[in-house]
Amino acid sequence: MRAMLLRRQGEPLRLEEAPMPRPAAEQLLIRIECCAVCRTDLHIIDGELPHPKLPLIIGHEVVGIVEESRSDSFASGDRVGVPWLGWTCGECGYCRAGRENLCDNARFTGYTVDGGYAAYVVADARFCFAIPPSYAADEAAPLLCAGLIGFRAYRMAGEGRRIGFYGFGSSAQILAQIARVDGREVFAFTRDGNAAGQQFAREAGAAWAGGSSERPPEPLDAAIIFAPAGPLVVRALESVVKGGVVVCAGIHMSDIPSFPYELLWGERSLVSVANLTRADGAQFFARAAAQRIESRRVSYPLERANEALSDLRRGEIIGTAVLSPES
Repeated sequence: MRAMLLRRQGEPLRLEEAPMPRPAAEQLLIRIECCAVCRTDLHIIDGELPHPKLPLIIGHEVVGIVEESRSDSFASGDRVGVPWLGWTCGECGYCRAGRENLCDNARFTGYTVDGGYAAYVVADARFCFAIPPSYAADEAAPLLCAGLIGFRAYRMAGEGRRIGFYGFGSSAQILAQIARVDGREVFAFTRDGNAAGQQFAREAGAAWAGGSSERPPEPLDAAIIFAPAGPLVVRALESVVKGGVVVCAGIHMSDIPSFPYELLWGERSLVSVANLTRADGAQFFARAAAQRIESRRVSYPLERANEALSDLRRGEIIGTAVLSPES
């Protein structure tokens, strides 16, 4: 099959003919319709996330059709989504406590097992999700990480009315719609001077949009940081009220600068989000089925994956980049 392979971190992906994967017990062989591009893919390629499986097919926002099932969970012809969390042991203390997102032995799609920058993928059926029938494949792909991880971060941010999103990309465009339905005000922070990104945020439902160095017009009850920039943690703490929450939603972030204790004092909380659980996914997709979630997408054929990644790195993608093996 055709696949974009990472053979060494720090190098571009290569379009190659890879062996067709074969499903084992409890696994699915999935013909990939599309795979969204995530900033975590960049962290893997750049070596900021160490020790990936090599050679590796990256990509963990996969939507496709089951071609062969060795599980009772799905049948041939079903449309499924494959998320970042690909497998957990079920035996460690975290798994037994219902915190499988922290599993000591977890496997991750497109990092420690092959993912979706290819024509086919094999995935553990127990960790896949049924795609609501109202969504086309490319509409559903951003939901598999930007939606799932974003939704976990959103819930960890609490119930405050005013919420800030630092970095308005794939996750933020999804969460802004959910927040509006929940009666919350969204304040969007983009790179300074990014007028197009700020306009996109307002179109997606933000009550205010500005540069990340700006202070919001009102104090925030909570903030979620999607951009992998440690200094934004300090900016967010400066902008939230006493008792407010700052959630770091990325899997990798540059170092957080030192800051005075008074920014944390007043029972402000600083927390991180790690991966997801299957319960998160079930709750999110139930929400997505009940509330139509729109997303702006930019399509690329599979062989242009390096171009999509470069555009993401430069901040030139408004919304989500989506790869298609059949384009």
